[in-house]
Amino acid sequence: MGSKNEGRTTVEVGADGVAVITMINPPVNSLSLDVLQSLKESFDEALQRDDVKAIVVTGAKGKFSGGFDITAFGRIQGGNVEQPKPGYISVEVLSDTLEAARKPSVAAIDGLALGGGLEVAMACHARISTPTAQLGLPELQLGLIPGFGGTQRLPRLVGLAKSLEMMLTSKPVKGEEALGLGLVDAVVSSHELVNTARRWALAILERRKPWVASLYKTNKLEPLGEAREILNFARAQARKQAPNLKHPLVCIDVIEEGIVAGPRAGLWKEAEDFQGLLKSDTCKSLIHVFFAQRGTSKVPGITDRGLVPRRVKKVAVLGGGLMGSGIATALILSNYTVILKEVNEKFLEAGIGRVKANLQSRVKKGKMTQEKFEKTISLLRGVLDYESFRDVDMVIEAVIENVSLKQQIFADLEKYCPPHCILASNTSTIDLNLIAERTKSQDRIVGAHFFSPAHIMPLLEIVRTKRTSPQIIVDLLDVGKKIRKTPVVVGNCTGFAVNRMFFPYTQAGLFLIERGTDVYQIDRVITKFGMPMGPFRLADLVGFGVAIATGMQFVENFPERTYKSLLIPIMQEDKRAGETTQKGFYLYDNKRKASPDPELKKYIEKARSISGVAIDPKFVKLSEKDIVEMIFFPVVNEACRVFAEGIAVKAADLDIAAVMGMGFPPYRGGIMFWADSLGSKYIYSRLEDWSKMYGDFFKPCAFLAERAAKGAPLSAPVEQAKSRL
Repeated sequence: MGSKNEGRTTVEVGADGVAVITMINPPVNSLSLDVLQSLKESFDEALQRDDVKAIVVTGAKGKFSGGFDITAFGRIQGGNVEQPKPGYISVEVLSDTLEAARKPSVAAIDGLALGGGLEVAMACHARISTPTAQLGLPELQLGLIPGFGGTQRLPRLVGLAKSLEMMLTSKPVKGEEALGLGLVDAVVSSHELVNTARRWALAILERRKPWVASLYKTNKLEPLGEAREILNFARAQARKQAPNLKHPLVCIDVIEEGIVAGPRAGLWKEAEDFQGLLKSDTCKSLIHVFFAQRGTSKVPGITDRGLVPRRVKKVAVLGGGLMGSGIATALILSNYTVILKEVNEKFLEAGIGRVKANLQSRVKKGKMTQEKFEKTISLLRGVLDYESFRDVDMVIEAVIENVSLKQQIFADLEKYCPPHCILASNTSTIDLNLIAERTKSQDRIVGAHFFSPAHIMPLLEIVRTKRTSPQIIVDLLDVGKKIRKTPVVVGNCTGFAVNRMFFPYTQAGLFLIERGTDVYQIDRVITKFGMPMGPFRLADLVGFGVAIATGMQFVENFPERTYKSLLIPIMQEDKRAGETTQKGFYLYDNKRKASPDPELKKYIEKARSISGVAIDPKFVKLSEKDIVEMIFFPVVNEACRVFAEGIAVKAADLDIAAVMGMGFPPYRGGIMFWADSLGSKYIYSRLEDWSKMYGDFFKPCAFLAERAAKGAPLSAPVEQAKSRL
């Protein structure tokens, strides 16, 4: 049934008359078009054979199926492969071949049954699962809806409310929960799975177990009036939580069609709407992010050398502040032994207290038992000196951004740590070469830049200098993966990738404010665009001290393209520093709820009077489109410089850095992907016009000018980057 290199299925018929059809497509038995065609052929064969009484469907090597082959979506979108005709898989293969078969079939589920994998299982007449198997329909994460009948069968198996939850949140359930929901019919251990499924299939044939076509089940569906209430509530929630996204509403409409007009009509609407969504910008963006995220761990010249990550068992963290305690939390949650060093007992106690609070928060949310809390916190030990550092495998420095202090720390670390130890800094802006100036072990020095809160935010910037050893990078990539971070390897420069790209974000906002655009309108528009918060709410969150320190680094290194506003320093003089002082661009109550501050106006007027900037009427009435472009096009411009200089190896790495480090909306594909959707020529022309009117802050860089002149995408590979890696 296909060559060894293609996805395929095999058929084995036992003495009991049960044909076991096994899906094979490593590593997760994804449903490529080859596998689906082979599955149909195997079913047809089993149905025609007189020695086959019943059928079991399973997946090779302990995995049922991880779902449809996502690489095929990209090929279909690019026109590189012919798309199956609408309804071929959901109607012809799964409904009219599997479900309508005159011989009973049972799905034997272990490992994963996600997306199309679960849809295949639901087309069988019963499902047996292991307790830890994961079952779910995560298609909405890719801007799609379930396309193989999942919108029709899942509500009929688990009820409307639960099926909506599973589809709209993309969260899978495990075997035990699936049994309680009615999604599976029995739960057994993995070594009993296939034999139990065989016996179950024969029991269905002998009418000792029910023969159920789940597409036509109705006992779990609510009466029409009640069902419509549930669906309308789900619509309201979807509009509120994801106002820019269409596909959650499409999913709800398709489910409703099946309830109102019947499941067969629902299948055809599902097939039609799936085809439409597959061509949407949202789907293309989310599929790009999916592959870009998995591509960050592939670093040319590093991960292709055959280097094996060394085992890191014990990690020391210097500094127990918000960042240090967050990093320590992330490490112990992944079973690393951690030493937390502080300068005195008071600070050490506070640091350990923060780690405990981070874990207790998980306990309160039901994500961790008290027993697990005790076991996890036992991995942490606090110290006041370097004596315990003599056998650590890695150190992460997370002290305040002070160059001389960091230089002294790294000189000390070199004396106390073993020769193999990775020496990492969590600095967000300081040049690593400067930090390493007093050391001899510069091949061991690397940036491990976490984002706050470090135990929650998914991005880890791995910053390498020209002297950093490839082995150190490979080791840190492995640690990043084990602590459930997405690592992005970047070069050494001021701000690295994320902070450097996004420094113009707040600066552009300050430019608009001083010319008359309302602070709160800017934040509203940028939030509506899809960011978690606007530039000024973000400035309040990180604190003005951090904003000014980062700004000074940028001004020192890139003075020609810095917009010099006095607004934040003026506010800071009056003890306004953001959330920590309960006053910044917003006012904050004791629960950190933000509200507009009428007094902000006087600070803006003072900044204008000092800098000599006047209100411009067109900025007072700036359109939402112009606000978005004037905030983000300078960010795109800086991202182009980062890419051109070789700070990032791939444009897709900058997309992931923007999405996971700053919350850029993934359904827009990341900063470079979004820019390419608008076109390099358009972005260049807008920046060029603004630079003529308002100065060099908006001046397009040479890379952007070159790409625009050629009409080339910004994300195309840089042939000869001026590498800073």
